[in-house]
Amino acid sequence: MMEDKPSFFSDWFAPSTIKRALFVGGLVGTLLRLINQWQAIVDGTVPIGWLKIMLPYLVPYSVSSYSTAAGMRDCRNG
Repeated sequence: MMEDKPSFFSDWFAPSTIKRALFVGGLVGTLLRLINQWQAIVDGTVPIGWLKIMLPYLVPYSVSSYSTAAGMRDCRNG
């Protein structure tokens, strides 16, 4: 009998994956914002557009959640 394995997307949206990705996205995103926008932060100017504000957080969040889900799948498959 074939056992039901969780799908990749259920691993991707698992609470443990989301928790880890939020931590990594917050930490790395903040470091990227400081590195890339240091002068604007010091000057008190805000970059225009939500995309410029969110991308430094979304990219590490996405990478972390993908790699965690892929790792969970690899561990399960041996």
